[in-house]
Amino acid sequence: MTLQICVAQLNFVVGDMAGNARKIIDCARTAYVRGARLVLTPELSICGYAAEDLFLRPSFIDACDDALKTIARELAGLKGLHVVVGHPEGGGVRTRSVAVTRRHNRASVLCEGQIVAHYDKRELPNYQVFDERRYFTPGEGVGVFEVAGVRVGLLICEDAWFEEPARLARDAGAQVLAVLNASPFHAGKSAEREQRMRERVQDCGLPLIYAHLTGGQDEVIFEGRSFALDDAGVVVARAEGFREASLDMQIERVGERAVLTAAPAALQPLPTPEAELWDALVLGVRDYLGKNGFKGAILGLSGGIDSALVLAIAVDAIGADKVHAVMMPSPYTADISWIDSRDMAERLGVRYDEIAIAPLFEGFRTALAGQFAGLPEDTTEENIQARIRGTLLMALSNKTGSIVLTTGNKSEMATGYCTLYGDMAGGFAVIKDVLKTRVFALARWRNQNDPYGTGSNPIPERIITRPPSAELRPDQKDQDSLPEYEVLDAIIERYMENDEGVAALIADGYERADVEKVTHLIKLNEYKRRQAPVGIRVTHRSFGKDWRYPMTNRFRA
Repeated sequence: MTLQICVAQLNFVVGDMAGNARKIIDCARTAYVRGARLVLTPELSICGYAAEDLFLRPSFIDACDDALKTIARELAGLKGLHVVVGHPEGGGVRTRSVAVTRRHNRASVLCEGQIVAHYDKRELPNYQVFDERRYFTPGEGVGVFEVAGVRVGLLICEDAWFEEPARLARDAGAQVLAVLNASPFHAGKSAEREQRMRERVQDCGLPLIYAHLTGGQDEVIFEGRSFALDDAGVVVARAEGFREASLDMQIERVGERAVLTAAPAALQPLPTPEAELWDALVLGVRDYLGKNGFKGAILGLSGGIDSALVLAIAVDAIGADKVHAVMMPSPYTADISWIDSRDMAERLGVRYDEIAIAPLFEGFRTALAGQFAGLPEDTTEENIQARIRGTLLMALSNKTGSIVLTTGNKSEMATGYCTLYGDMAGGFAVIKDVLKTRVFALARWRNQNDPYGTGSNPIPERIITRPPSAELRPDQKDQDSLPEYEVLDAIIERYMENDEGVAALIADGYERADVEKVTHLIKLNEYKRRQAPVGIRVTHRSFGKDWRYPMTNRFRA
């Protein structure tokens, strides 16, 4: 007997239980027609991942329970179909001073209108962007059920990164492991994930099916790319990344062994690092704007590399007709900046406008002349220009209903090379987790590739090759204030992302002055980052939920 299996790699919306249930029902019905008798959905598929403190609201759990009943009822007539659905279960005690969790991260198996088995997640991650111990209590026992003569052992995400849950399922009679997942993306995670699951297969001797979520949820991206490994650890099926998919495979019983196979077309290749990163950023923009109901996007186009990259991402994400680029020249804006901005806007076909800020800048100078009498010009005047631009963009946003996309990169966020209420003003920070050196690499990659058919070579070459400048004072260059970006980014990566110490960096040959300056700036500018808009996480440590440093502290690493 052969068991046909479908992995429902779907993009859910947190809190839209009715819409999420409808997606599961429609996918299950379609899979059933194709012959599937087991459908696997991702972790917490009914409510979406991660619902954060919504899990603490009893009415939210009740709505999840109602959606589970709806799925069971609507699929009840499909004889022999087993659908595995992720959802929260249970409650807890919460007062003003105490919280006791009795809630589980559960996978339930639905068949012919009934819950025939369930499994509660055992390993609850509480690192990086995860807070599962705040909301759930660890499960006990195993979840093994039978479909068409094949015994399936359930695991949920983190469980499969440890040996014991898989071994317990095997010892309880499982012949194949089915893992429901909502595993946040960062660069290189897909290959790491497959390797860890290969280790699990080699440890247990069982094939493994990895059902993954796709979509953007605030700062977090889920890339999908669900896959299946046979009992030798060979990848036999892999879905495309960053989009919904139905991944089909089959298991045939050969004695007590479950042989997992798939059609050759079910094995999609892994992309290049640049292509993967581009897809993540595009999906992050598309889902944040789409799921939150924004009509379009507005951004300040400066003629520099950062805003150019954000414009190209936005057009790939939502289309040129929904993107508005605004050039706001000042007395310090070079001619090539507005020339290149016009060129890029024309290449991509977006709406483009110019609003000169010189009159507004002079108005501020005049209003503050008495207060500033006898004081030299400094960064105050630079920041006024940035704040004028931020105010103009936010006014356009308020009037049109489009969101302002900020254009600052991770190197700037780390060192505070940005203006609070100026270029930081906006609703979504697209490249907040992309170092400047990676910005250049992505710009070059996008000029050589047109993955979404919106136009080849969108970024004028001069934008990529000219020295970066904020253009807030005469002849300004970024390196007037910062180390060379190759040095700066290496220090940020090792110190901020990997927690390496100052002494180790200096011992490896970095100049003491550079290391001390950069680490001091990272510490000094925590107050700015706390007020920055949410942005897309693409590294294993971003300035978001997985960076929780006190603003007031005197520790130096």
